[in-house]
Amino acid sequence: MNILILIAADLLAITLLTVGLYLRRHRRRDLVVSYLGMNVGVLAVATALSGSAAGVGLGLGLFGVLSIIRLRSTELAQHEVAYYFSALALGLIAGLGAEPLWLPLALMGLILVVMFIGDHSRVLPAYRHQIVVLDQAISDETALHARLADVLGARIHSATVSELDLVNDKTIVEVRYEAAAAGPRAVPAPAAPLTATLPDRPTGTTYATHLPETVPGADPALVPADSGRSTAGRP
Repeated sequence: MNILILIAADLLAITLLTVGLYLRRHRRRDLVVSYLGMNVGVLAVATALSGSAAGVGLGLGLFGVLSIIRLRSTELAQHEVAYYFSALALGLIAGLGAEPLWLPLALMGLILVVMFIGDHSRVLPAYRHQIVVLDQAISDETALHARLADVLGARIHSATVSELDLVNDKTIVEVRYEAAAAGPRAVPAPAAPLTATLPDRPTGTTYATHLPETVPGADPALVPADSGRSTAGRP
């Protein structure tokens, strides 16, 4: 009877972990499938091994083997690795079925609470991690921190140079920084339209300017000799 309760608790816990926490916060469906399948698989294996004399030892060995498996198709971020181990732990705790019953249930609830708090957006929201490519080769650490602080507008905690290209004048650096609080930006007032004010004039009046008319220069050899003469009186 206890094993059925633990299986139901594990299914509820992994659903809350993957759909309630991970999917709502990170929106990556492929890892949701991975977490669910891995958790149920570990639960089934651990439950089958729990009846044998070497159940605990084999369960811990299974945890060690699965913990070194990495999905090589895509790289996992650190928070995704945390969800990965949490799904493993939930399956093993429920499958091994420790006594008394409240102990595995409490441990499963503890994992969910820790993941809910640790991955919450309000926990250290200003602390960021980013790889920055600078269009300048900077070898001095002080100058590098000053440049990064100016580019990111943040307080730099650490900067590790991964590539310093003196030929192409480029620096690739891994930065851990604390973003400054974004204040309200001042919105500039719209520019007034430029309108020309013309004096009142009656309809049909034509205005003339006294600016001399400019004619593009031409090659004198190509200008006809009588081009300047008046054409008045010609038939």
